[in-house]
Amino acid sequence: MTQDNARPEDETETENAEAADAADGGEAETDSRPDAEKSVEQLTAELDDLRDRLLRAVADAENTRKRAQREVRDTREYAVTGFARDMLDIADNLRRAIESVDQETRDNASEALKNLVEGVEMTERKLLSTLEGHGVKKVDPEPGEPLDPNRHQAAAQIPADQPKGRIAHVMQPGYVIGDRTLRAAMVVVSAGGGEGDESGETPDAPEGGVDVEA
Repeated sequence: MTQDNARPEDETETENAEAADAADGGEAETDSRPDAEKSVEQLTAELDDLRDRLLRAVADAENTRKRAQREVRDTREYAVTGFARDMLDIADNLRRAIESVDQETRDNASEALKNLVEGVEMTERKLLSTLEGHGVKKVDPEPGEPLDPNRHQAAAQIPADQPKGRIAHVMQPGYVIGDRTLRAAMVVVSAGGGEGDESGETPDAPEGGVDVEA
């Protein structure tokens, strides 16, 4: 071997060291791949969890907003409930005053009495229209209508020409405010047995009511 082709010993050692470092780096890169995949999965799971929390927070905020709007609407709509309930006695008294004067009496009454009755009727109409302007409406069922337990209170039961379970007579009108019953209409329910009843049966009086003879 000539001197030119001879390689210094230190150069050979350097190359061997670099080759060893390269081999170690390759092994380290290979070993780090599972850790990288694990980190991606962990980050994906955390992202999904954060997305789920965000959606829940948005849904909770929307529910809170709707609930607040509903409470504000209910407060505005039912704020006059107590006052309206106190006014019902006045409406009842006005109606009784009007009904106490029959048509024959009105036809033969003096001009002063006629004006008085007309004034009471105007006062009643104004009161009802004012209540209606605040969401309070009168419930005055007609005979023959079916009994609605949410709007009517059966105070008595009588044999009548109406089918059983139908309203035979209205004792006192009711009132609603919004979709709530302010006062149920007090009614007399038909027990059947009349010409208009197909069954011909006379059931027992409803609970809480009393039998009234026709």
